[in-house]
Amino acid sequence: MIHWLQAALHKPERLIVGLMSGTSLDGIDAAVVRIAGSGLDSRIELVHYHSVRYEEPLREKLKRLCSPDHSSTPDVCAMNFYMAERFAEAAREAAAAAGLRLEDIDLISSHGQTIWHIPVAAEAAVDPFGVRSTLQIGDLSVLAKLTGRPVAGDYRTADMAVGGQGAPLTPYGDLILFRDEHVGRIAQNIGGIGNCAVLPAGAKPEQVTAFDTGPGNMLIDQAVLELTDGRLTYDADGAWAAAGRPDEALLGEMLSHPYFALEPVKTTGRELFGKAYANAWMSRMRAAGLQPEDIVATFTAFTARSIAQSYRDFVLPGQAIAEVVVSGGGAHNRTLLRMLGDLLPGQRVRTAASLGVSDDAKEAICFAVFGNNLLHGEPNNLPSATGAARQTVMGKLALPE
Repeated sequence: MIHWLQAALHKPERLIVGLMSGTSLDGIDAAVVRIAGSGLDSRIELVHYHSVRYEEPLREKLKRLCSPDHSSTPDVCAMNFYMAERFAEAAREAAAAAGLRLEDIDLISSHGQTIWHIPVAAEAAVDPFGVRSTLQIGDLSVLAKLTGRPVAGDYRTADMAVGGQGAPLTPYGDLILFRDEHVGRIAQNIGGIGNCAVLPAGAKPEQVTAFDTGPGNMLIDQAVLELTDGRLTYDADGAWAAAGRPDEALLGEMLSHPYFALEPVKTTGRELFGKAYANAWMSRMRAAGLQPEDIVATFTAFTARSIAQSYRDFVLPGQAIAEVVVSGGGAHNRTLLRMLGDLLPGQRVRTAASLGVSDDAKEAICFAVFGNNLLHGEPNNLPSATGAARQTVMGKLALPE
């Protein structure tokens, strides 16, 4: 290991495959990234982005695994190995698509697939043995043996061990990718869950704040899936939402969810805004006579308004923010972007792609950065974002030998 690590660190640049599968449970994002340097001085080049879509039976399996009422210990055990196989396949495909051999890759850095996340003590207190904790599956050792490459991962646990919520982690990468000396920005990722990083002009690490804004695409996707009996899994370009009319009365109730009143640092996930939550509101929408396009429009407006409300409550009163930079699947939803723009007339809403950063690859790029920092023994969390007591080096390393 020492010889391999010394060789990797002495290279002027490293090729790292970052792997990300988020709360949308829709697939794996794989980014082949060339990184020179380390830490906040990292110089990053996206060599290739590759996406693997999950087939519907796998999505349903993962959704059940994320539900305490439907998961089982044998399922978690088996899927931990199975997901490592899928991550290995994604890494191989990404390297090949980039015209590289796996042997050319210095490191694979995997987020894994989150199954459960308990960021605060109150949520852990329902069990006498409950503690704050998080679980991502896709075993690192299995992934290393299958690819023959060193693998880094299991990042969130280290942040939680020093008092953080283990999320959001990507603001560290956002600081590198989107910081501007003269322009204050909010980097807003809209995956299954929405999360934002507030980057004041010329931001220093300790000035970055971040939190989960609430639902992202998760409720919209669930509604489309249910309304089409599984034929569609998302609202392409926001077309359904554009054809519908949000129900203002129901939106008002939805926005009264206690999560939105919590002050940052705060994180959430499928535990609060998952399938059960979506189906409960869909039942009420149907009872109120909403048409399918109105249901999708209402969930889309819920995401947009929860984001804008979070900014008004916790960001804009004290920050000079000129731009909101959107990444993730939500960056492709034109109706969602239009709604955000209408709600934020004082800010320019733009996509990460407009700044030269792939909308889809951004989070996978961030995990490549985390892996590179791990190799250098440099901190890769932001306490101001996660609530951790101190900076720490997140991640574990699994070797292929």
